Amino acid sequence: MSGLVHSKSRTAKAFRSRKEQTRYWILLISLFAIGVLMTLGLMVYKNPVPVDSPSFLPIVKRRAVAVGAMLISAVCQSLATVTFQTSTNNRIITPSLLGFEALHSTIHTSIMFFFGSTVFVRFTGGIESFLLQTGIMVGVCLLLYGWLLRGKYGNLQLMLLIGVIIGTGLRSVSSFMRRLLAPSEFDLLQSRLFGSVSNAKAEYFPVAIPVIVVAAVFILAYSKKLNVLSLGKSTATALGVNHQRGVIYMLILISVLMSVSTALVGPLTFYGFLVATLTYQAVPTYDHKYIFPMALAVSFLIITAAYFFMYHVFRAQGVVSIIIEMFGGVVFLVVLLRKGRL
Repeated sequence: MSGLVHSKSRTAKAFRSRKEQTRYWILLISLFAIGVLMTLGLMVYKNPVPVDSPSFLPIVKRRAVAVGAMLISAVCQSLATVTFQTSTNNRIITPSLLGFEALHSTIHTSIMFFFGSTVFVRFTGGIESFLLQTGIMVGVCLLLYGWLLRGKYGNLQLMLLIGVIIGTGLRSVSSFMRRLLAPSEFDLLQSRLFGSVSNAKAEYFPVAIPVIVVAAVFILAYSKKLNVLSLGKSTATALGVNHQRGVIYMLILISVLMSVSTALVGPLTFYGFLVATLTYQAVPTYDHKYIFPMALAVSFLIITAAYFFMYHVFRAQGVVSIIIEMFGGVVFLVVLLRKGRL
């Protein structure tokens, strides 16, 4: 009887103590609050016209487009990276291994190389460009998953390896084409290949936001099974979860999020890794129900704070993504050297 009572009293809680749970909520609320303050600063700080001027609201609206792009990037990069690392059971690799940035660069370089700057400007300025880039990136990833992960001998490591090879090949091809461009065309192309919220346009949002919301809801609804997938293939299978189906399902959603983010603002290779690493340090639990909100808070705070300080404090508007990528790369090297292995 005592054994029965003892078994009923045992529960699987996300936090080891109430103190850890309280600390988590305080930190989460604080990060979101600071992120909101950074957002307000980006929208109204150093506005060149007074508040009562008719031009004040149009300027705020233009800044709101950039803030919307930051929010979309934060949601996509944080959810995609954490989910990808959980699905692959590896906290060092990122969705960039699947070649989204390389494919994005190849598409833009090919348009410039074969059709010239006039067609390139027209192509990158319309909603058709966004839809085409997103469709190509999602389609390539679905073909990759369908070929390498389906069937009895589906191999996730082989898929990642082929993704690296394809990405390297695409970078080589796009680099070769860029060398043959005229200097003016090269400068125009290079300005579009850097990740920046200035690349986003308001007409993209009616398409991007619903897609992101649907993908995010599906990932959040799957968070309990992600907890099981993080235990590894053997353990997940023993607990009744179809590991292969779950990984393919998550990778499809990851490809959607990464494709939308890359097509909207450009490549951000180490941004997601930086967010995921800081999130793991801040959350004392493996429960994705708590990891995802913290990842969103950290991601949004990093990108809004970076743009606020670079724009209004250091007056270095063109290097925000470079700074984020630099810090992300440093964190990647630190984590890699600490672990000593991939």
